[in-house]
Amino acid sequence: MGMVEMDTGTEHLRARLEDGVLVLLLNRPHRRNALSQEMLAALESSLEHAETSPEVRCVLLSGEGGAFCAGGDVKAMAGEGRQAGDSGRRTLDERIHLQRLSQRRTAGKLFTMPKPTLAVIPGAAAGAGLSLALACDLRLASSRALLTTAFAKVGFSGDFGGSYFLTQLVGAAKARELYYLSDRVDAQEALRLGLVNWVAPEDELWVRAMEIGRRLASGPSIAYRYMKENLNRALAGGSLDDCLDLEATHHVHSGFTEDHRNAARAFVEKREPVFKGR
Repeated sequence: MGMVEMDTGTEHLRARLEDGVLVLLLNRPHRRNALSQEMLAALESSLEHAETSPEVRCVLLSGEGGAFCAGGDVKAMAGEGRQAGDSGRRTLDERIHLQRLSQRRTAGKLFTMPKPTLAVIPGAAAGAGLSLALACDLRLASSRALLTTAFAKVGFSGDFGGSYFLTQLVGAAKARELYYLSDRVDAQEALRLGLVNWVAPEDELWVRAMEIGRRLASGPSIAYRYMKENLNRALAGGSLDDCLDLEATHHVHSGFTEDHRNAARAFVEKREPVFKGR
């Protein structure tokens, strides 16, 4: 398929489509890719496009310059006395509503969109940056990656879904520890805890990332969509009967797809299947 650079409307987020993988790169390396209003707006629009574009079969989120994302721009907040990019004219209620919308359109979208999402963590992932990584379906970390909730260090309670995702991954007690104490977790400890799925040497990170991304992009996209909905229903506390019924509906429906029929023939003929998303 080749590679196509995409315009996000800002230098704070770079994007390219490569072999069905939409690569989104947070791009403020001088601030360790701390979030800005421009970055968040571009991320929102890019994820909205990715959700429905037939060309996008997998989303890969990472950061430029050796970091994943430092979270909110604390330096800007300290200098302005408010959230970076906020004019200061909005009421408290308006700010809360806008924050809710932003979280649902970024972390929420990564978690719920009907396509696989992969976070590639080359270095530090802190605060809301960690939350965005945890919102993805899968995580690949560099051997030099460091993860921290960081919120307690700056007097914040936490945002972008981190409390939900972290509790689901490591349990309530460990999530409370990581939030309250804000200790740093290195790559091997993150792997042990289940915060990341894989750890790769720094010089092999992107080769491994694109291997995983291409594998997901070439997989059975309809089945992936149903798998993700099944798993999210289970995480949301659906009853056993609800989960069984949803699985039955999706399983039978996927059996009528062209992808399933072609894959079944490929299995019998002892060759690799080619999935077309139909």
